[in-house]
Amino acid sequence: MNWVKTGLTQHKVNLFSMSDSDPSLLTTSTLAPWRSPLARALHRNRSRPYSRYFQLATVTAEGRPTNRTVVFRGWLPDTNTLTVVTDQRSAKVTDIATHPWAEACWYFTHTREQFRLGGPIQVVGADAALGEARQQAWESLSDSSRQQFYWPHPARPRAPEADFSPQAIGDIPPAAFCLVLLTPHQVDHLELRGSPQNRTLYTRQADAPWQIQAVNP
Repeated sequence: MNWVKTGLTQHKVNLFSMSDSDPSLLTTSTLAPWRSPLARALHRNRSRPYSRYFQLATVTAEGRPTNRTVVFRGWLPDTNTLTVVTDQRSAKVTDIATHPWAEACWYFTHTREQFRLGGPIQVVGADAALGEARQQAWESLSDSSRQQFYWPHPARPRAPEADFSPQAIGDIPPAAFCLVLLTPHQVDHLELRGSPQNRTLYTRQADAPWQIQAVNP
């Protein structure tokens, strides 16, 4: 159990544990049918560095929507789970603990297509399961990205004595470093090129096969 302070409120946060995880995280799964068009979009937009960024929307404890831009960090091995990283002290960790469902919105400018991926979301902290995946995510970051996890508490008032000087980076990630896992259960793929445009919905319930349906744009 971990405590996270946001503003003047202290929240109790349950980080990811193997016992309450989504089953799709624990077993090898075949690639979802939406993975091929997404992989194609990533490949065709690879010359644009910002194609690795998408917007991640969550819901606050007060029931309000909140959104931010995150960096895609790859797939959890042998799953259809997207990974990003975050600071355990950030507000999104409290959001996820309260409402463990999120949606990513990913727009590719070169091919003019959008993916909206919604599903359960989980946080992997220092004392949680999947420590190896968290460690690999830490090692894949640049030094400048890793430095940010040693900075003072995010979103707190900036004190004159706040220390943002470079810190020694250890092989073991600090407690503030977390891996975030989004496992889509529904995907909306919109291709804006062409007339009419093409739109495809992918949905999955529990362990049932993915359902694919072409719909009006």
